[in-house]
Amino acid sequence: MSRDETGARGFPAFAARRGSRARGQSWWGKAWADALEDTSLDEETLKKGRAFARTGRLGPITVSPGRISTASYEGDTPFKTVLTLEELDEDEWESLWEKAAERPDVAEELLAGQLPPDLLEAAEDARVRLLPGYGDLEADCDCDAFEHPCKHAAALCYQASWLLDEDAMLLLLLRGCGAQEAREELRSVLLMQAIVGGLGDKDADGAEEETEAGSQAAAAQLPDGTPAEEVFGREPAALPELPPLPGPPVRQDASSAGADPLEQLVTDAAVRARELLAYTHGFTAEPPAPLDLWRDCVRIAATRPGARVLARVREACGSPEQLDRAAEAWRLGGSAGLDVLEQAWTPPRQDTARASTALTAGWEQNELPELEVQENRWTLVGSGLQLRYGRDGRWYPYRKEDGRWWPAAAPQHDPAEVLAELLDG
Repeated sequence: MSRDETGARGFPAFAARRGSRARGQSWWGKAWADALEDTSLDEETLKKGRAFARTGRLGPITVSPGRISTASYEGDTPFKTVLTLEELDEDEWESLWEKAAERPDVAEELLAGQLPPDLLEAAEDARVRLLPGYGDLEADCDCDAFEHPCKHAAALCYQASWLLDEDAMLLLLLRGCGAQEAREELRSVLLMQAIVGGLGDKDADGAEEETEAGSQAAAAQLPDGTPAEEVFGREPAALPELPPLPGPPVRQDASSAGADPLEQLVTDAAVRARELLAYTHGFTAEPPAPLDLWRDCVRIAATRPGARVLARVREACGSPEQLDRAAEAWRLGGSAGLDVLEQAWTPPRQDTARASTALTAGWEQNELPELEVQENRWTLVGSGLQLRYGRDGRWYPYRKEDGRWWPAAAPQHDPAEVLAELLDG
């Protein structure tokens, strides 16, 4: 992100977002997308814009007062795309800050650099428009497409909602007021209201003395000057969630020349300790089970890939292909990954419902592939792709090869991300 003297801010290009939603996900991002769609007459162009926004073919974006611009690409041909939004005038800004100052929670969040949703009500009371309305957002693009706006401009509109996900204060900049300027204007309005309020409470005698004391008392109650006793009187905040588990330690090949057997034992103990730690802190529902002969062979094949050791284990197990699949499952997901390969089970309803919600939220309407659900296995109809839900709460991607399901990649907690990466191949 960069900034210049005119108040313009630059943002790097967004990478491709295949399989994800094109609308912003924060409150202001969704509100921007809703306003865009409510004021557009061509749903087909919006659909093309959503698809193009996810391709990663829009370049860096510049946001300045009343303007958003970028360059989009079709093959080797660049198109300059510009969106313009009418700036608020001085009287409109003053009216907005006066209405915002009447709402202490709104004023406090604004002074802290946040854009509260309730500011939209303050804007309505002030009769000013923050979000784009009919005829408010103009688009211009070099592509000269018949549609207005074209798919490049529609894509830029949707990517603007992604920027609002990251920094909602950009909406004020688009209307002509930078974040720092907005805070200064609001402070001035708050101070004037405090002084006027203090003057209104005074008698004729001693008015000058008491006005000074009153304005100081009122100023001490401003959102950026909260009394210390109020801070210490607040309820303590909840502790943050536990951090994620560290990744598994890197194993060494015991069959390689110079390998230290003691180092291998230490690594195995570290892996076991990590599994116990995961259970202790609630990351897994069950403690790690002791290894039987088969699981220990799979573990050795997965973690000691030396040719001599692997050949002996494959010969001893009697089913090389079964061992290869099991070892791949262990390499990608550990002991839990082997369970997912070998065992089907029925997850609780609430887990299935959460997965359905996550998949629906991660895809645009009517774009989610058809899924056939059986126990903990979600198969993409006719594609040879599958998601498997593990007892550890992670989703494991699978791909069908020669009639058998093979683990395709490492598991993740978000089924929508796993599905998108699986489709990307």
